[in-house]
Amino acid sequence: MESSAEELEVGATGLTVAQAIANLRSPDLSLRYYAAWWLGKFRVREPAAVDALIAALEDEADRTELGGYPLRRNAARALGKLSDRRAVPGLICCLDCDDFYVREAAAQSLAMLGDPSAIPALVKLLDGGVNAAVDVPGRPHLTQPYDSVLEALGALQAKSAIPLIQPFTEHPSPKIQYAALRAMYQLTQEDSYGQRLLAGLNSDDLKLRRVVLSDLGAIGYVGAAAAIASCRAENSFKLLSLKGLLESQLQTQPTQLSDSAIHLMSLMDSLL
Repeated sequence: MESSAEELEVGATGLTVAQAIANLRSPDLSLRYYAAWWLGKFRVREPAAVDALIAALEDEADRTELGGYPLRRNAARALGKLSDRRAVPGLICCLDCDDFYVREAAAQSLAMLGDPSAIPALVKLLDGGVNAAVDVPGRPHLTQPYDSVLEALGALQAKSAIPLIQPFTEHPSPKIQYAALRAMYQLTQEDSYGQRLLAGLNSDDLKLRRVVLSDLGAIGYVGAAAAIASCRAENSFKLLSLKGLLESQLQTQPTQLSDSAIHLMSLMDSLL
């Protein structure tokens, strides 16, 4: 949903666009946090909303005991959904933030906004290569949000980064491997990367199978259609993956339905 109407209200909150924007500057940190989420959730693309969210990327008030920036995280996530490239410079700055999750949200949103000017800053996060991509002691994540960075570089068609991305296809973490394979397929269209990603559907870990379903849908790997439909995962995840394949087919042949597109729709119907 998106709106330019001040009267937008959702559920029992009674919140309007004007109130949400005002709440981003409230002394009540919980109101600010919720407002950032709300504006992204309901795709409020009014310039005033985008401006307020961009300003929230530099917030210093909402900070956790461990040094995280919850409001910045929500603002960064929201801006990726609003299709306004004015957010790109602020999101690029967020890639230098001390908060891992702010960097992660910024990388994901930069991928969504599709502005290639973000490529150099994203590439910088791969400094040190696979050897630097290790766990942070005492924290549940690596030194950088490598999966989000790799996916962003693939989405932005950062072909100059191929030599830096390729080694991550051998990273010890399957999730990082899958992100690198996804990016390499997008950048090279080499079937070997798609096939390696497809093999991930046989993982014993349901969470990893869900990740692979998302990745296959994102790259439009039509050769995976049957395997996606029969994957040991929830139908909702399989449908989203097949939807990605179908959208890719429709982009390449927008004026007619190919046999592949018809087959994909049949598979989707069988899962409903």
